[in-house]
Amino acid sequence: MNVASIVQVLATAAWLLVGGAVVFGVMTAARGGKLGAVIPLVIGAVVFAIVLSATAAGLVFVQPEERAIVISALQPKGYRTQALEPGLQWIVPFMENTQTYTISRRTYTMSAVAQEGQKAGDDAIQARTKDGQQVSIDASVIYSIDPAKIIDLHIAWQSRYEDGLVRPSVRGIIRDIVSQYSVEEVVSTKRVQMEKEITDSIALSFKDNSLLLAQFVMRDVHFSKEYAAAVEQKQIAEQQAQQAALVVQSKKQEAEQARQVAQGKADATVIASEAEGKAKIIQAEAEAKSRLVQADAEAKALKLLADQLKNNPELLQYTYVQKLGDKVQVMLVPSGSPYLFQLPDAATKAVTTPATPAK
Repeated sequence: MNVASIVQVLATAAWLLVGGAVVFGVMTAARGGKLGAVIPLVIGAVVFAIVLSATAAGLVFVQPEERAIVISALQPKGYRTQALEPGLQWIVPFMENTQTYTISRRTYTMSAVAQEGQKAGDDAIQARTKDGQQVSIDASVIYSIDPAKIIDLHIAWQSRYEDGLVRPSVRGIIRDIVSQYSVEEVVSTKRVQMEKEITDSIALSFKDNSLLLAQFVMRDVHFSKEYAAAVEQKQIAEQQAQQAALVVQSKKQEAEQARQVAQGKADATVIASEAEGKAKIIQAEAEAKSRLVQADAEAKALKLLADQLKNNPELLQYTYVQKLGDKVQVMLVPSGSPYLFQLPDAATKAVTTPATPAK
């Protein structure tokens, strides 16, 4: 309870005291008593009540979230040009009174859900899009009174600003801007842009009428049953198309995997063939080198042998005899040969062939 309220209570009590004093005086007079002592009591009570009433009428306590407009019979325009700030304020008793306004933020909601908004029943905003589709929009505006323009608001709207300004201006702006977009843009592609345009337009309208817009909220968008069914069919078709695309993609992946497997086998065959060819080349080169080495060794051996034969001619015949088999029993020696060979077994094992008689 603030000071102004306390003074008002005291003033009420004083007037009750005045009433009690008057009743007491009447009862005293009825019993034939003297009123000399009662009259001063009544006069004192009346004066005290008047003072308290005047004080209570002149004191105004303004809450922190409020501003007070002073309606004055002493001002040329009928009101003070400055609103009363929060705290305990003084006005001229019985010549001025106040009208308080709350400057804290408030929310005004228009919704299709019953009891959700300020109006009972379906209060959604009905609008038509650029392509002729009917949409129903649930929306809320969060706003407050501009403290610097509260007197202008009082003069223009008084306490009617919510029903007379906020509601019709918001609904009209939403309808106008929605009509500039197609239903698909309202739903998805340009919804953010549309909300920004609505917010800017409402903020400008409120500013011109002493209000401040804190936030615009487009809560929901509803469509006609026909359009909802068409959207559902479209979504089903898109899902089917996506599934078909996934099947095609899967087949492509399987084909690509098969191609990669075949390519891998082909690459492996090529690599194996190349490795085999290289191995054969290496083997052939090794054999060729081996033959070259062998041929070189044989050439060197023949050269050494030739040198030896040149110096020792008899070595050739000796080598020839050494190569003869053990079973050789008859040897033909050229006539005039200077060499003699001892063949002891030849004489003992010789077979005499009978001479054929001449005819």
